[in-house]
Amino acid sequence: MYLTHFGLECPPFKITPNPDFFYSGANRGAILDALVYAITNGEGIVKVVGEVGSGKTMLCRMLETRLPKNVEMIYLANPSLSREEIFHAIASDLNLDITDKCAGEVLRAMQNYLIQMHVDGKQIVILIEEAQAMPLETLEEIRLLSNLETSHNKLLQIVLFGQPELDDNLNLPQMRQLKERIIHSFWVPPMTSKDIPEYLMFRMRAAGYRGPDIFTPGAVKLLIKASGGITRRINILADKALLAVFAENQYIVQRKHAQAAIADSEFAVGNKFSLPPKAVVFAVLFLVVGIGLGMVVWNQLSKGVPPPSTGRAVQAEPRPVAPPPSAPPPQASDLAPRHEAVATPAPAATHFLEQRLNASGPWLKKTDPNRFTIQLMLTGTDKQAEEQLENFLGQAAKEIGIERFYVFRGKTPQGLRIGVLYDSFANTGEAYASLSALPEKYRINGALLRTLKGVQAEGSR
Repeated sequence: MYLTHFGLECPPFKITPNPDFFYSGANRGAILDALVYAITNGEGIVKVVGEVGSGKTMLCRMLETRLPKNVEMIYLANPSLSREEIFHAIASDLNLDITDKCAGEVLRAMQNYLIQMHVDGKQIVILIEEAQAMPLETLEEIRLLSNLETSHNKLLQIVLFGQPELDDNLNLPQMRQLKERIIHSFWVPPMTSKDIPEYLMFRMRAAGYRGPDIFTPGAVKLLIKASGGITRRINILADKALLAVFAENQYIVQRKHAQAAIADSEFAVGNKFSLPPKAVVFAVLFLVVGIGLGMVVWNQLSKGVPPPSTGRAVQAEPRPVAPPPSAPPPQASDLAPRHEAVATPAPAATHFLEQRLNASGPWLKKTDPNRFTIQLMLTGTDKQAEEQLENFLGQAAKEIGIERFYVFRGKTPQGLRIGVLYDSFANTGEAYASLSALPEKYRINGALLRTLKGVQAEGSR
């Protein structure tokens, strides 16, 4: 919206990690260099901890651009997997045949493969994001993976990215053995008051801005206090502040624009700002008047008399939202009264699942196996599971379209499974950007970044 106004080539403060906007200050560059060294020198398990939004995912993306070509990366974007599932996910991405094999056999198969990779001069590193969400039993199994080694080198490097709760989990008595295997621990600190002004202008310059400093000291001071030095909060506040400046047809971010951005942010409640006593009094008076006005409006509505029109009421009036072009037309059952639908429930349709299964076979065969995909769901093949998949795809068809959704059948150690995939991507950066853009309801079933070669291998068994 404001790109031309400020002479920008792209949005400067998007929260999706973009390696082109990596800021090496605030100790980020030093942490990245240390991670590259630890991985390439076979140092075993590495841990990176930071608050939500501190920049851990950006560091993870940067590793893809900084690690040498002989290092192959496996990403676990959502590690809420059981012991068997995490071994299976890793082995599948390594394109190993693990049909009907138990966890111990899978581990031995991985060891044999990794030894051959080591002989060929290659390395494997597993990057596990949101590691604090990993079940403790699964987290303990990471220790077994770290045991895979030759007489001189580790065969597998593991990097755990997580929030401070990860440290809490590792401090539990049953996690002692795993904790002792962690060779390097890094803390991603909040940015300081010295870092933030430099960071703001770095992002502006990276987006194509060529003018003078755009953030006044007063505005920066407010942004520092409200953000707490958290990168994601800084980006959100800076973006909103630029919108406020653009709305006034100005070019400099002043205190009032920063204040507007803070007031419009959900996390502003948790920051260190507090209202002065007089402001509290006026706020209470405003609340009382608002309640009184609301009662008047309610009385008028109950009598059938429309309330007096105000600018705020008109602004708050909801606009009708048109369904996406890909959404199916409403059926007769959708238009029927609710009590009739409850009295005579119709059986679930299966056309979405069948449609995507038919489209997915040719897609899997022709798509480059070196591309990445996002596995949104993996479930059984019984009737209940198929109904769950049908509902999942039906909801997606209505809300965002299902042209980019694909369904495959594969054989895993747990038996036959049906999985839902989302599109294919040339690199992990594209995949993570698309995953972040999906509504949360499509990401909460164990979203997992995979290579298509792993999926194709499962389907061919």
